[in-house]
Amino acid sequence: MTQLSRSTKSFSVIFFFLTIFIGWSQQGDNSYQRRVLEASEVDLLFSYYNQDGQNAAVTGGEGTEELTDATSSIVLRMPMNEDDILTVDVGLSAYTSASSSNVNPLDGGLNVTPFDASSGESRKDMLVYINPSYQHSSEDRNTIWSANAYFSSEYDYFSLGFGGSLTKLFNEKNTEITLSGRVFLDKWNSQYPIELRNGFFDDRITGNGTYSPIFTEFDKENRNSYSLSLSFSQILSQKLQGALFMDVVSQNGLLSTPFQRVYFSDFEDFYIDEFQLADNVEQLPENRFKIPVGGRLNYYLSDLVILRSYYRFYWDDWGVNSHTASLEAPVKLSDKFTVYPSYRYYTQTAADYFYPKEEALSTYEFYTSDYDLSDYDAHQYGVGVQYKDIFTSARVLNFGLKTINLRFSQYDRSDGLNAFIVTLGTTFVGN
Repeated sequence: MTQLSRSTKSFSVIFFFLTIFIGWSQQGDNSYQRRVLEASEVDLLFSYYNQDGQNAAVTGGEGTEELTDATSSIVLRMPMNEDDILTVDVGLSAYTSASSSNVNPLDGGLNVTPFDASSGESRKDMLVYINPSYQHSSEDRNTIWSANAYFSSEYDYFSLGFGGSLTKLFNEKNTEITLSGRVFLDKWNSQYPIELRNGFFDDRITGNGTYSPIFTEFDKENRNSYSLSLSFSQILSQKLQGALFMDVVSQNGLLSTPFQRVYFSDFEDFYIDEFQLADNVEQLPENRFKIPVGGRLNYYLSDLVILRSYYRFYWDDWGVNSHTASLEAPVKLSDKFTVYPSYRYYTQTAADYFYPKEEALSTYEFYTSDYDLSDYDAHQYGVGVQYKDIFTSARVLNFGLKTINLRFSQYDRSDGLNAFIVTLGTTFVGN
């Protein structure tokens, strides 16, 4: 049975039990007071992502970045009483990656090269996550607080998170301020390149002298992240809405990725077939401080067209500065159908520790050849279609179909990485 088949089966079981739970919770609903959420809602989401490039970090900045990812998730929102909502987001993400398969390029093919995927088990993995949250609104609906948790697991990484938020509305709900915070306590199960593991031996190694990397295993595998966010939104006129936001993020622990190779300019090169053996893995500082600030401005051009703009400036103490700008223009075609053309531009500077392949010296304290930390520009073009029926005329079992969203986005980066993503989302409302 494939991973995707197992994922589909698991979701069928989860959906069955959620359906029973919704029915049970609604049978106990004898209140006629207006609720924050009138009826339970279920979102079914699916996405397919595909990328390719030639600068894989696993192979020191040179090698295939081919990757496919299929993600399915169910988001259930249930009114617990007049003021409270419980939301449970459960998801599975199954991926195959040529890049990660080259953590151990020797477990599959006969001729080894960084531009081909290994056929071994390391080429695929699955991420499972659950994200429950609870929201309470005051009786006058001017104060909203929420609490949330997050758990995810994959073969080499475990993440535990929790957080909360407080929202206050003023000025007849025309002004809104939200303060929120989140904590993630993550842990690596470090997987190192095969040639750097204890006991590695292969008589096919070629090069001048003896292969002798400077690698030592990381002694700490925890990664902690703390974020604090402040947002302010204001209805400026009948046609104009604006928002400002700022985040402060601090990370500490193992911020390097243990299986990403680095090749030094002052080391001899050693190979097995066409695959160059690592001189070390990337070394990055144990602390990182980030500050993104930005804003949104929405203008209702007419009853049929809305302009949604977004801008964000990002700074961190690793030397990365970035600008993001996007524009989306939903156009209403009829009472039920809307199309969403969109465009997003992104540019960033390189981190202080980024070096292309064989440009770092072994005497440096920090180095990486991960092109996500290089300087590059990116363009993303997208279009989406939404079907929305507020009367939920179409029905499946005891649920009415409220919305269907289908979107496609193409992503092109100046370093040669190209990707596309297709997402399909549906929202059902319970009786």
